[in-house]
Amino acid sequence: MSVTKEKKAELIQAYKTTEHDNGGSAASQVAVLTERIRNLTEHMKANHKDQHSKRGLLLMVNRRKKLLAYIKKNNVSEYEELIKKLGIRK
Repeated sequence: MSVTKEKKAELIQAYKTTEHDNGGSAASQVAVLTERIRNLTEHMKANHKDQHSKRGLLLMVNRRKKLLAYIKKNNVSEYEELIKKLGIRK
């Protein structure tokens, strides 16, 4: 199951960093990726032999990892707040 337009817009609205942010900020990208990763993880539990989806999941996890590293490098407090809000790591 993919993320719907409404859910994506809701996530971007919740995690935007500026008033004019339309989903381009690292924080909103991480939020959308996290939702997609959670959905795909549920799919993988039921379909463990789906290698194409597994590769897509790994690519998304790595993209999120890079974005989180970027946020941590530039603003540690924003990073800690974001991972707490999303419930990832630690």
